[in-house]
Amino acid sequence: QVQLQESGPGLVKPSQTLSLTCTVSGGSITANYHVWNWIRQFPGKRLEWLGVIGYDGNTNYNPSLASRASISRDTSKNQFSLQLISVTPDDTAVYYCAGETSAGSEYWGQGTQVTVSS
Repeated sequence: QVQLQESGPGLVKPSQTLSLTCTVSGGSITANYHVWNWIRQFPGKRLEWLGVIGYDGNTNYNPSLASRASISRDTSKNQFSLQLISVTPDDTAVYYCAGETSAGSEYWGQGTQVTVSS
């Protein structure tokens, strides 16, 4: 059973960088055709996809983020990370990491609340 766990600070000041890490267990982030996503849910429950990193390290991002997002990985730790620069209070949300396996199964972390406030 694949499990994902988000970690990172719950409070970030405006204009700073939000950094989150997702630790994956029960499966490898380099397993063929697996993809690993970052998604957030705003206070009004709207979901927004932020970006994805594939098993091969290729990345793709939501264009609405205007290049503020960056996803990387550490294969030695079986982790992938999100950085979001120049945050504003509008970036306040619950952030989720989620994986999709080659068989089409989806796994989500429990989510972590991030609040942007001075």
